Amino acid sequence: MTPSPTPGTFAPNPGAAPLPRMIRAQAALETRMLLRNGEQLLLTVVIPTLLLVLFSTVDIVDTGDGKAVDFLAPGVLALAVLSTAFTGQAIATGFDRRYGVLKRLGASPLPRWALMTAKTASVLVTEVLQVVLLTVIAFALGWSPHGNPFAVLLLLVLGTAAFSGLGLLMAGTLKAEATLAAANLVFLLLLVGGGVIVPLDRFPGAARAALELLPISALSDGLRDVLRDGAGMPWRDLGILTVWAVLGLGAAARLFRWE
Repeated sequence: MTPSPTPGTFAPNPGAAPLPRMIRAQAALETRMLLRNGEQLLLTVVIPTLLLVLFSTVDIVDTGDGKAVDFLAPGVLALAVLSTAFTGQAIATGFDRRYGVLKRLGASPLPRWALMTAKTASVLVTEVLQVVLLTVIAFALGWSPHGNPFAVLLLLVLGTAAFSGLGLLMAGTLKAEATLAAANLVFLLLLVGGGVIVPLDRFPGAARAALELLPISALSDGLRDVLRDGAGMPWRDLGILTVWAVLGLGAAARLFRWE
């Protein structure tokens, strides 16, 4: 006679995986989905690369004294952060929300804060790949950066926080189609008026004063001050980015709708 199984010895034992493992798995999935999306690759890789190569090799915009690549490389790094942390994340999260993906994930063992942590980790992984690629291309074009690496890292982290907060706020409050249109429009406007390609001193005084308060301007100017001019810690730009990060993340946490 076959003995009955002892209670509690079933294999495999059902249950949720440890939280760190769930976050890693979700982050890996988010990263793969981002890198497989043609539109996202266009925003995160192709456009910044083309802008860096084109404007560094063709005399289209007056970037002031020195090599054009020394002015353009920091701005394009800032653009890469904008494209991933704001535009790409807003569009992807907006359509996840529309199709009910966020609602279903919110009902899984993965807590909502852990889902946002995984999305943030995916953004950071993508940005590392972007920075490495753009840095290699800039070096090939004759870029000669110098300055405090810690200041550069701090600028990139605060810039990511600022743009992530704004992207999540947009994705969590607007319809997916409106998010798609608005995120791309903001990307184009900040590309032109954020000091990425065109120096801010080319704008009229009043407009320049307002543009300098934008997060993309603070990030690009701060990176340029450090990497091109060898400045120390750019406290003003760090302060602007901190304010945007606090306001954006705070508003996103308060107003984000999961359905």
